Amino acid sequence: MNAPARKGAAGGGRGPVAALVLVAAGVFAFLISYSVLAMVLRGGSVDGGGIAGVGAEGRRDPVVRMPEWMRKAGGARGRRRPFHVALTATDAAYSRWQCRVMYYWYKQMQARPEGADMGGFTRVLHSGKPDGLMDEIPTFVVDPLPAGKDHGYVVLNRPWAFVQWLQKSKIEEEYILMAEPDHIFVKPLPNLAYDNDPAAFPFFYITPSEHEKIIRKYYPEERGPITNVDPIGNSPVIIKKTLLEKIAPTWMNVSLQMKEDQETDKAFGWVLEMYAYAVASALHGVQHILRKDFMIQVFNLLLFSSKKYAESMCLSDMIRTNIDAPLKTQPPFDKKLGNTFIIHFTYGCDYTLKGVLTYGKIGEWRFDKRTYQDRPPPRNLTLPPPGVPESVVTLVKMVNEATANLPRWDEGL
Repeated sequence: MNAPARKGAAGGGRGPVAALVLVAAGVFAFLISYSVLAMVLRGGSVDGGGIAGVGAEGRRDPVVRMPEWMRKAGGARGRRRPFHVALTATDAAYSRWQCRVMYYWYKQMQARPEGADMGGFTRVLHSGKPDGLMDEIPTFVVDPLPAGKDHGYVVLNRPWAFVQWLQKSKIEEEYILMAEPDHIFVKPLPNLAYDNDPAAFPFFYITPSEHEKIIRKYYPEERGPITNVDPIGNSPVIIKKTLLEKIAPTWMNVSLQMKEDQETDKAFGWVLEMYAYAVASALHGVQHILRKDFMIQVFNLLLFSSKKYAESMCLSDMIRTNIDAPLKTQPPFDKKLGNTFIIHFTYGCDYTLKGVLTYGKIGEWRFDKRTYQDRPPPRNLTLPPPGVPESVVTLVKMVNEATANLPRWDEGL
């Protein structure tokens, strides 16, 4: 056989082998590329014992791990980031029974595996003296504002209470959740904040842009656009303790200034202290991650058709604007729990026995926390009639479970 023929024959014999080599080389190249890509997306480096797709903590992520910055921004946590739950309260019976229900559900949710971020708990009692719940709920007693300084608006004590608590107590957690007695945890709450970006719930009735003329008294134009003032209150908010230590004194001072200004006081009414927190945060250059899933609000209505209805709900001292105007709007009402973490029971829930919401009228079935100003609600409240939204049914069931398990409930500790 001549040389060309031998060459052709040899080449023909190596054909399948060459194909296999090419396939193997392609697979090898893919694996190298995959490893490098995974390493880059992790923001890591190649080390002697590293395995592509396996984190330093030894957990294998499916396919390629999400980039570190994206994981953090999305709320994923590689480590536990506990927050301390703090709520301000008075020693009034109305406040005490709500605190007991709230603390009961905090403990229930903290005990679940998903409750790892829920750290310590403090009831910041701004009555200036201990009360009957000191042994049941971890409590830190602070002084109220000097007599007359709150102008009958007891909520002004909240920022002053936080200032004292932050200065005088030892808080181990890096983050703080500012909560209220009328909050009920419906599932374990993770830390929704990220580093210096606190998380807050956006309230539909906090509208800084609609009150720019007033807001500019406290947040002048040279500070920045009005959009820097978030549509929030101080609760619920998860925030770094170091940030709150800076904001709290400003929040207190702005609250007092707003209350003493007649135009501001008239415009903001019972949500004045909420606006003050939003402004104080903006003054310190702090904006919040707005989380609508933070909580839902259970209530009947915000604007009332008459003074008589407002007085029946004990709100005549809180709502001073548009009280004589006819009912013009029905605010958003959260009917389902969805993926929320907290129920906030604000106003009365009023329904007919057919489950129809009554607008501006006391219903045949109702649950209103203000009915129980001087005593706790009875155990085993009547459940809502068929047709009432899930959120209201859940609220009443959770109140019933708490009262059934809390000792000496009827004594109104």
